[in-house]
Amino acid sequence: MLVVLFLPLVAAVVLSLISSERISAHRTVALMTAVVTFVLSLPLYWLVDHSRSDFQLVINSMWIPSLDAGFRIGLDGMSLLLVLLTTFTMPIAIGASVGIITKREKEYYVMMLLLETAMIGVFMALDMFLFYVFWELILIPMYFIIGIWGGQDRIYAAVKFFLYTIVGSLLMLVAIIWLGWYAQTVTGHFTTDFLKLRQIAPNIPLDVQRWLFAAFALSFAIKVPIFPLHTWLPDAHVQAPTAGSVILAGVLLKMGTYGLIRFNLDFFPQSSLEFAPLLAVLAVIGIVYGALVAMVQPDMKKLVAYSSVSHLGFVVLGIASMTSEGIQGAILQMVNHGLSTGMLFLCVGVLYERRHTREIAEYGGIASVMPRFAVLFALAMLASVGLPGLNGFVGEFLTLLGGFRSPFLNSWAYSIIAATGVIFAAVYLLWMFQRVMYGSAVNPANAGLHDVTKQELWTLVPIVVLLVWIGIYPRPFLATSAKTTDAIVQKVLEYSVPQQITSTRGSVSKSTTLGVRP
Repeated sequence: MLVVLFLPLVAAVVLSLISSERISAHRTVALMTAVVTFVLSLPLYWLVDHSRSDFQLVINSMWIPSLDAGFRIGLDGMSLLLVLLTTFTMPIAIGASVGIITKREKEYYVMMLLLETAMIGVFMALDMFLFYVFWELILIPMYFIIGIWGGQDRIYAAVKFFLYTIVGSLLMLVAIIWLGWYAQTVTGHFTTDFLKLRQIAPNIPLDVQRWLFAAFALSFAIKVPIFPLHTWLPDAHVQAPTAGSVILAGVLLKMGTYGLIRFNLDFFPQSSLEFAPLLAVLAVIGIVYGALVAMVQPDMKKLVAYSSVSHLGFVVLGIASMTSEGIQGAILQMVNHGLSTGMLFLCVGVLYERRHTREIAEYGGIASVMPRFAVLFALAMLASVGLPGLNGFVGEFLTLLGGFRSPFLNSWAYSIIAATGVIFAAVYLLWMFQRVMYGSAVNPANAGLHDVTKQELWTLVPIVVLLVWIGIYPRPFLATSAKTTDAIVQKVLEYSVPQQITSTRGSVSKSTTLGVRP
């Protein structure tokens, strides 16, 4: 695990020492490091026992004794999937940058490798202080990737991204400090140990717990982003280079949904039940609003950006359901969105490098001159739509099922309204595909475009394999996070405020009393 975590950081340091004139060396070191990191991360899948819900491969080394802050890392089923998603996405993003990024290449690849270490660290961290360090570290490389290598309004987008994220992060820092202080009042020792705090936090008085829940939730909601905190995302996506958009959609947004499950549900199960309807409402609004706004976008990249707001609403709905099906679907949909939306951004990048425009009106007839690309673009589009047989269908189905069956939301309306997002997704994505690939008028400027290159195929085909694999046989992915999900749901039930929950879904009627865990 240490090699997977720190190899990109070591490579970034080495790369910074190489002369700026050796361009090929920068590309080679960065790409090979990302590939090797992915290969070394694969054995983690078999080293982690999927029949257990606890954290495994734990490393615990004291860092700051006075705060009981340590270098503590480990993996469970959920964090394992997201670490593998990160290591899988990074070589694709770097591969898509070769030949495209032409200014200050050394600095660019240093930032990408630094970003990889920070993202992996977020998913591995088992210490709140360490988690916060990795969480904030991500801001630095992503700010420069957007601000230096982005589009015309890159500075505006980078500053907006930075300000939104830092505000939420500061509230989370206050909550972390309060948790450590509360642990001191209970145990006599201040601590930032996640494994200790997860045992103590659910017993915090409910009136205080609500504030802590809100502080964490706001930070994560900005990162997701949940409506109405989403306005930074379209600007960041449109201005970021293609690889930046792939990383942003593929991994960074998942940090928010990961945090909602890992911290909000695990630390504050009672408050989670209270705020579940609010989260569900915001999720459903995000699903519909993101889809409707995507429909009217003339820019392909902005259309895909708003589709992320819509698709991540399904993830939040699954989390808010607090059922095994819903959270399982949410975790799988994190992976699915990273793959399908990341591929859509890659496809938009392929067109942009040929025509230097993302305006839908500038295209038409692309399928006749780029037939292989049209097939790949169609697969990415259909996966985002949620076509059965591709990955998006499985995740969306489970999140809708979780919302439908949730006794905590106690209403079918959430899932019914959210399901319209699937219809809307088909509308705006099929409309965009039809106008770009076929269209009523073929733009003469597209007549001489060449089809996808071998380099572009190497970045797109691996994603296609996973789109089909998860769509046809999702069991290995679901089995990985099943025990983790069950443990979280069980904890929510055990720590719930006593209440009578009646479920009358279909022909089944049952009454379950939830009691406070002693």
